[in-house]
Amino acid sequence: MEFDIKDMKWIHEPKSYEIAEDRIRIQTDPFTDFWQRTYYGFQNDNAPALLYETGEQYFSFTVRTDFESQHRFDQCGIAVYEDSENWCKASVEYENEQFQRLGSVVTNLGYSDWATTDISAEVKTVWYRLSRRESDFCIECSMDGQEYRQMRIFHLFEGTKNVHFGIYACSPEASSFSAWFSEIKLSDCKWPAHQ
Repeated sequence: MEFDIKDMKWIHEPKSYEIAEDRIRIQTDPFTDFWQRTYYGFQNDNAPALLYETGEQYFSFTVRTDFESQHRFDQCGIAVYEDSENWCKASVEYENEQFQRLGSVVTNLGYSDWATTDISAEVKTVWYRLSRRESDFCIECSMDGQEYRQMRIFHLFEGTKNVHFGIYACSPEASSFSAWFSEIKLSDCKWPAHQ
């Protein structure tokens, strides 16, 4: 399946970043995030995301993330973004020196959810695989780039035609860190049909 980093486009372009043939670095800007309404009441829609557009109905997108997050809520990972009220993201979100949260947010019709599991704060590398089957998606993660485990399956109401997906990094509070993205691949769908 054809894929070129040069075809990816920014939403909320960060002040500092580097794009090479095989690696992307994002330096996060403070007070950036994606979230809509649920529980906290606020709406944030200013996180930098570098996205690729396709009408392909069945694919898998894989990327390795390396990060230096050290401040509460710092995060980097993958995203599908249709508009401010319809998107998803999966990432590691820093909490404190003991643990951080490996999780995902799905936002449909302007309301976000948040599903997480705690992992060690020592983890600084995670692989993600996003797979699409029409309007349904599966997010998996890996700690070694070989064995992937399901994080969640979800539906996007606005994910019926072309979708925009890729990488993101942000710092919701007064902080900044470097996030690296490498081993970026677009392939045939690795998520088998339900039998």
